[in-house]
Amino acid sequence: MPRPASSSFRWQDGERLVVFGRGAVTESAGELGREFALFSTERGLATAPHIGEHAAAVHMVRPGRVDEIAAELLDEVDAELVVALGGGRVIDTAKSVAAARGNATRVAAIPTTLSAAEMTGVHRHATGVAPETPRVRPALVINDPELSASQSVPELAASALNALSHAAEAPLTPLANSVSTLAALDAARRIVDAFETAADPDRGALALGALLAGYSIDSAGYGLHHVLSQTLVRHAGIGHGPANAIMLPHTLRALAGRFPAESARLGEAVGGEPSPVAARITALTGTTRLRDAGVEHEALGLCSQEAAKRPELWLTPPPAGEAELLALYEAAW
Repeated sequence: MPRPASSSFRWQDGERLVVFGRGAVTESAGELGREFALFSTERGLATAPHIGEHAAAVHMVRPGRVDEIAAELLDEVDAELVVALGGGRVIDTAKSVAAARGNATRVAAIPTTLSAAEMTGVHRHATGVAPETPRVRPALVINDPELSASQSVPELAASALNALSHAAEAPLTPLANSVSTLAALDAARRIVDAFETAADPDRGALALGALLAGYSIDSAGYGLHHVLSQTLVRHAGIGHGPANAIMLPHTLRALAGRFPAESARLGEAVGGEPSPVAARITALTGTTRLRDAGVEHEALGLCSQEAAKRPELWLTPPPAGEAELLALYEAAW
């Protein structure tokens, strides 16, 4: 029996409340109260202006590195609740600021992309904050498909491939478990099936798929693909969505060589060999090569060196060395 593309639910997951469904951002606004600081962008505010109207203070999150942005905002924030209305950069900045403030601040996340940052406790620390400082996972997640899947189709496809990469990598790490793997495979199925709609992707299915994939990676972690993509963002000046979208068809082939049985399970979920399936969605972004996204060839060597330093590579063993990392970058360039 086909599964519904999306549904509405409230999920009390330990200390975290997750509210999902169309209209959730309006119906759950009361959960925020009125004494909160809002982190957002112009696009984020446009998607839910009533959230900005109820904020005690609004802080616009500029483009750039999360650790640097968070450090700039630390002295400006004095609130028990920070609400992040935006994509991964906005949400990660809120988590970073809250981590630096210790137990003084909680985070509520209202995503406007499929980054799944709202579902994880992964983020960079603000510059100057000790690396052993405990990281923060949002205590309240309000995921409304009208917002989280609101991007134009090319940007939405790139964001969806980021979510698909979460679903692809979570079952491969030593931290994988039956629950996270089931969530990951169901997420992958929903994400890929969403693009079978002729006129427009099924945005509800994408929103739910991204949420489930985020849950799975928060539980099980990530490895090769995310190291490659995140290093491009930090050292080659490419956006997070395009980096994931362009690299995924290539990294899926490398992961299939390491984990053939798990790759076959993913193929069953998405209805075909994972790499070509991802490539079809990448084509919807309009940019399928790193050079077309503005990455200079000279940057590939530096990115390979930096990626090789990342300990997360050990989560998809055997860990890739600098030569393999460079070969993957070259293949995508």
